[in-house]
Amino acid sequence: MAEEANAPKQPTFAVQRIYLKDISFESPNAPEVFQKEWKPQVNMDLNTENKQLSPNQWEVTLTLTVSAKIEDQSAFIVEIQQGGIFLVEGLNPQQTAHTLGAFCPNLLFPYARETIDSMVVKGSFPALMLQPVNFDAIYAEAVRRQQEKANAAAPAEEAKH
Repeated sequence: MAEEANAPKQPTFAVQRIYLKDISFESPNAPEVFQKEWKPQVNMDLNTENKQLSPNQWEVTLTLTVSAKIEDQSAFIVEIQQGGIFLVEGLNPQQTAHTLGAFCPNLLFPYARETIDSMVVKGSFPALMLQPVNFDAIYAEAVRRQQEKANAAAPAEEAKH
């Protein structure tokens, strides 16, 4: 019995809820923009945040901003915050950070993509199917940049002493 109490917990991951936290759609140049040939320049920005709700429960928010321009005129801007609550336990801090920074946003992205597509179509624009995003690569790049910053700061701290 004592061995069971001291045994490491098995890793657990569960999606508890996926929800739309915020959404905005603007078409500032309608109806004039509908008179132009539809050859848009589409730009997408994304960001992820996470917040600990309890020792094993996390909220992850994926924010996507998609804008389309035609001849330097804004056709539309869509911003969405897709949220999720996840149970994460039994992982070491690095595994937890990777789960929250890459795995959870990867689960949220299809929901955000579908909502953006629906909003764009309701705005009377052609369907917009965003390409999949490699959140593992984005997370790895963010970790690499953090390590470079830490390494650059370490010699500066040593020089002060």
